[in-house]
Amino acid sequence: MDYEHNLTHIRVAGYVELNKFRHFFFCIMFVVYSLILCSNFTIVYLICVHKDLHKPMYIFIAALLLNCCVFSTTVYPKLLIDFLSEEQIISYSACLFQFFMLYCGSCSEFLLLAAMAYDRYVSICKPLRYAAIMKKKNIIVLLIFACLIPPLHVSVLTILSSKAKICKFDLNGIFCNNTMYKLHCLRSKFLTIFGVVALVNLSILPMLFTVFTYTKIFIISYQSCKEFRRKAAETCFPHLLVLFSFSCLFFYDVIIARVDSDIPETLRFTMTLQMILYHPLFNPFIYGLKMKEISKYLKKLLCRAKRTENI
Repeated sequence: MDYEHNLTHIRVAGYVELNKFRHFFFCIMFVVYSLILCSNFTIVYLICVHKDLHKPMYIFIAALLLNCCVFSTTVYPKLLIDFLSEEQIISYSACLFQFFMLYCGSCSEFLLLAAMAYDRYVSICKPLRYAAIMKKKNIIVLLIFACLIPPLHVSVLTILSSKAKICKFDLNGIFCNNTMYKLHCLRSKFLTIFGVVALVNLSILPMLFTVFTYTKIFIISYQSCKEFRRKAAETCFPHLLVLFSFSCLFFYDVIIARVDSDIPETLRFTMTLQMILYHPLFNPFIYGLKMKEISKYLKKLLCRAKRTENI
């Protein structure tokens, strides 16, 4: 069965008007992918180089942006190949690998956002204990937790999917996400139940924890002085924007796999593109411009680059 699956090729059938606009799509997606890598790695570089940014909050931001690059690299290279190919196909084993990497990256983002919320809570609400709580060892534990827990869950879903019998060979999407389940002849109850468990553990609970934590921060800051409220809003607002953006896209991805094919192809194609276009660019934009310390070093880097160009 596994050998047969390795030889099975799936047709990626979610593209619209590809023959007309293949070069246009390729150029747009290539530029976007280049911007994603450059913008995310620039912020990571600034955090690595400047010692005053070697603080828990910025370390978590760097981890989040690196995770964003991994997420994008899981999808974009295959998309670019498909745009220039006469036939859009993918082997079932490659599809499973893309599925695994896609959801590991997505779920890691929820856990990293939860870790950042906890860091902000300790910093704002328990400043005297911050150094004791957010020490190096605890940061490493949180990062390892965010990186290892998703693969443990998603690997089970991937292995179960690899054992399932395939009856359909047209994937109603442009990459291997939840829509892959519709290729199976019969979806096992255990796969469905474990999928719900993974969804709760890796996305819903971290999201609720993050929202609850920021709500508590705002309640405490509301009862404090104006300066305290301003500081809380400045540090928490960018994280909430990122959480809101990513949550909307993630739950769209979950819902779309459970909706039958009554959604128009063009709308489905457009909405699927939103998942990979905006959010990976949104993160460096928010953290690069809204976080004062990073913004300061980013402006210096750009000024230095401009001076070098003029010489």
